[in-house]
Parts: sequence; structure tokens; C-alpha cells
Amino acid sequence: MTTCYKGYTGKLLDVDLTSQTTGEYIVSDIDRERFLGGRYLSTKILWDELKPGIDPLSPENILIVMTSPLTGTRAPSTSRYDISAKSPMTGGIGHSNSGGNFGIHLKKAGWDGIVIRGSADTPVYIEINDDVVHIKNADHLWGKDTHTSQESMKTNDFKKAATMVIGPAGENLVKFACVVCQERVHGRTGMGSVMGSKNLKGILVKGSKKIDVHQPEAFKEHTKKWIKSLQGHPATGESVPKLGTSMFVALLQRANALPTKNFSRGTFEKFDQITGETLAKNHLIRNYGCQSCPIQCGRIVKLDGKEIKGPEYEIMCLFGANLLINDLDAIIRWNRELDLLGLDGVSSGTVLGFAMELNEKGLWKNNIEFGKKENILDIIKLIAHREGIGNDLAEGVKYLSEKYGGIDFAPHSKGLELPAYQPQAAVGHALGYATANRGACHLDGGYMIYFEATGPLTLDQFHHRSKPAWVVLDQNLLAAISSGGSCLFTSWTFVPAIAFKAQKSKIISFIIRKILTYTWPSITGLLKLPPIFLKFHLPLLPHTKAIALATGMDMSFGKLIRIGDRGYNMEKLFNLREGIRKKDDKLAKRFTDDLLVKGNKNSRVQLDKMIPEYYKIRGWNENGVPTEKTLKKLDLNFVDISQLN
Repeated sequence: MTTCYKGYTGKLLDVDLTSQTTGEYIVSDIDRERFLGGRYLSTKILWDELKPGIDPLSPENILIVMTSPLTGTRAPSTSRYDISAKSPMTGGIGHSNSGGNFGIHLKKAGWDGIVIRGSADTPVYIEINDDVVHIKNADHLWGKDTHTSQESMKTNDFKKAATMVIGPAGENLVKFACVVCQERVHGRTGMGSVMGSKNLKGILVKGSKKIDVHQPEAFKEHTKKWIKSLQGHPATGESVPKLGTSMFVALLQRANALPTKNFSRGTFEKFDQITGETLAKNHLIRNYGCQSCPIQCGRIVKLDGKEIKGPEYEIMCLFGANLLINDLDAIIRWNRELDLLGLDGVSSGTVLGFAMELNEKGLWKNNIEFGKKENILDIIKLIAHREGIGNDLAEGVKYLSEKYGGIDFAPHSKGLELPAYQPQAAVGHALGYATANRGACHLDGGYMIYFEATGPLTLDQFHHRSKPAWVVLDQNLLAAISSGGSCLFTSWTFVPAIAFKAQKSKIISFIIRKILTYTWPSITGLLKLPPIFLKFHLPLLPHTKAIALATGMDMSFGKLIRIGDRGYNMEKLFNLREGIRKKDDKLAKRFTDDLLVKGNKNSRVQLDKMIPEYYKIRGWNENGVPTEKTLKKLDLNFVDISQLN
């Protein structure tokens, strides 16, 4: 079944690994309009196809690889694609978004996505050459690292093909195993272990078709202006190309928001040895980035005489400050090993930090100690192969806290480990951790850290009352941008360039901080407006016009926010059906009870004050369940809400 909209191929590949058969999965244009693509369209399919309560690592789970309408259109930073399934980490919705070239090749092969069912009896990989699809034996690839596997899959006819694979961690069902495309990683929620449970080593795709857009000339002109605006903006044209995400180390240190010693404090006395500036000075060879991206945030560094991918901020913090380690050479080596083995670096670093505190407190003697780097590489390998103590570590922080203790200082939400931002130092960001549908996530949570600590002009980082409205807006907007196919870094231009000049004045910064903090009622009002009152494109947010020109959809700023709201509620409904309730929207007592700043009573995460207001703004009842009125407003009234209360 094709679609009347451009930007899509109109087809989804349906693969059953149990029966070794392929077909086509039908998606309606109504669902394209409601959910766009990526994680949101995948969530709707999972809702339709999965029975509640299935084991995430059983053949009953479905793995979905999904592109978006802007994927492969040459719009800037749109090589993104999503992998979704029921998460083995949380038991709720799982998804992970990344770049690389796989999504572009999949679209060029004529497929918007792949729905993968069942489980093969022996290791396999899927080979896609335009419309021709084969399920091939992967015995020769099983046990191999992600780099070797990708290279081995590219036979003579597929030298220029795209690949996505798992490493030994996924094969051994490590709960936080990732999926790797080129050197870009789908890290969060354990999608690598879902692939491993299906005996699916990887997917190889080569496409030769053209991706059509609705208004080619207008889209081309809009794209040129968009690229120019990204290159001319202080964030996407200067800061990120210069230092990549590693620039956050110094910024977060200054904001008391750099997780240190298992998130027990927000500053690290040796932070200057693991900053982006230090990486650039001593290790950087050149920048690199995803296809179609003018930002080029990636780092190429040298290790053992070879040029390899350098670490992102998350790894530099979680394997640095969080473990009390200041050796950047070691962190670079560990980052490489994590990618080769197919381990999510965020969860890995947070798991190790928690294990160190368990050891320090005598709750679990495991020989993993703060500041001790000599055995980290060996432990990473033990985790990936589930050997020795690695078998327990492979289950994640939630499991460890329930087995050994330490629930009060366990850094996770819903079973997903915290990323590298100290919750008490940015209480809106912390609210995002607690309410994000896939568990503790800085991106799904709304990335409020940019408006509380790292951005040019910020809100009061400890002001609780103002944050629920901002969090809802950010969650909706960022998720919709992602579902459209854009990298979230492109949203940074939403903050005008003049703000970076204004931050140089302490007086102006103070005034704007107060204005931003106390205008939260206007944000609440904005969220209540029907899309008809926001029927325009914002110059600082080129995404809506790009989607309209690419697809022919009637798109606007208001409709994009509504899509974000609808998709967020769809994910919430999925989680409710799986038994995830209000009690799970929480953080450990270390973050809600302990003060980050002595004497500052607001330097803790007051979820008890923020969550009721958050639910109210979302249109949920006091138990965090969407009301019938909300479902009707969002065109989700096909859901019987009485079954979920």
C-alpha cells in the first residue's frame, strides 16, 4: 500500500524470523499524520501488534526499525532512524535513535521501516537489496565485534551498503546491549539484547531509488537556508564543531551538575583533565559527522597508532568524574571497547559507579573501586560475555539494588540508568528523568539541562514551580522533531544567536533568567492552545516547513506540538498497559531527599510538588492516567482507558 504523501516510500518490510518469510506491513496515512515516523509510528505499531505482558526477550516481542519523512531528503542532520521494541530494561516502551547511513539506505531501498517478528533457530542476518530480501546464515559472524561484523557482511556486491549490527553483548542478552551502525550507536533501552534474543546479528541494506519530496525546488531552497542558519549559529556553527558534546564537561562543572562518585555530588576536582578542551588539545585529529549533517559533532582521535572515534560527553563524565578517574587515554580506550562489544556506554558507566559504591559500603564486595582504573577494561569484557561478576552487572542498576541493596542511591528510573547530568542541579531535567516514558533519559525527558545549566540563558536551576510546564513543552517538541527525522542538535537554533551575546552581561542574564523562570504560566497557556491558533512556521524552527514541503502535509508549529503530545501519550498508554504506574515516576532518595548545596533547601528534586502539576498540564488524572477528554483531543480515543486505570 502506497501513501499519498511524499517523503515516505509508502512501504514497510515485514520479516518473520521464525518462518523465514517476508511481506509488507500496512500503515495508514491517518497514522502517518498522527505520528509522522520514528519512535512514535513504531509505538503505534507495537500497541497494535503486541499482547500485554510478553517477555521482551521472547520471540513474541517485535523489533521495529523506522525512518522518518525527512530521513534521506538531504535536509540537514536527517540521517536519523529509530529502533523500537518492548524494553528488557524497563518492561515498557523501548526505543533508541541514532544517525549513520542505515536509515538513508533503507529509504533508498524503498522501505520506510522494518517490522521484525519471531526468532531464528540459528544466527542470521537480513540482506536487503532494494525490493529483494534474503535471510542469511550468520554463524560466521556470531561472537565477532561490531566493526569486524560490519566489514564481514559487506561482500563484493554490497561494498557500499549500510549495516547495523550487535556485538557479543547483544548475543549474550546483556540488558543494556546496543546496536551499532558504522560508528554511531543506538545505546539506550537494550535494543541490542532484543536483536540477540531473535538470533539476529544484523541487517545489511543497499538502496538505489530516489526519495521524492512534495515541492522539490522550494524544499531545496529551504534546505540551503536551514544549513546556512545552522552554520551561522553560535551553538551549531561554533561550539559543537569545535568541542563536540565534550564541551559539557566544563559547563556542567561550573553549574555543579557534573555527576561525580555515583551521583553523590556535582563537581570533580580533576575535571580539567577530562574536558573537551583537553581532548581537543591532546587527542583530536579531526571532526566527523553523520551523512547530511553540517554540524559534524563527532571526534576522531588516535589510539595505538590508529584513528578511531573519540568519546562523547556521556562517556567522559560517567567513566571519568562518576568513577573518580581522570585518565582521558583510558577513557578513549574504554569507549572503543564498549562500541566493539556492543554495550551502551551510558548504562555501563552508571552501573560501574553504582557497583563501586556498593563495594565501598560493604554491600557487595566486587573489587570495583572508585579511582581504580586497572581492571575496568576487564570488567567491561566480563559484562559483555556475562562472565563472573559481569553476569550480575549485565542486569543493570535496578537489579543490583534489589539483590545487594542501595536502593536509596541507585541512579535509575523505571530500570534505565541515569545519563550524565546531576538531578538536583537541574530540577526540571530531573522531572524529565522521572517522567520520561523510556526511563531515565535526558532526551526523552525534554533536555531541560540546556535551559537550566548549559545554554546561554537559563532558568533558575533550583526553581521547582516553573518546571512542569517547560518540561512538557520540551518533551513534546523534541520528540516530534525526532519523529520527523531531525537530529535534536538542530533544535538549538530555537535559542536565537543574540542570546549568546546577552550572556556576557551579568545584569542582562539575571533579568532574562527571572523572566524565563516566572513566565511558566504563559507556557502552560501555550500548551492548551488548539493547533489552529498556532498555524504558522517559526523561523527559528525550520523543521515544520521542511516537513510540509517534503510531504505535502498541512504542518505548522501548533500541529508539531500536538504530534509530540499525542505520541508522548501513546507511549504512556503502552507503559500503563504493561503495568508501569505513578509509583514508577520516581528517582532515588539521594536525589529527592539529599541536598546538593548545603543550606539550600531547594537543591533537591521535589517531585512531590512537581509531578501533580505535570500530570495536570498533561491532561492526566492524579494517578498519571490520561483522561477520556485528553484522548479525544489527541485522536487517541481508540484506546479503552477504563482498562488502564
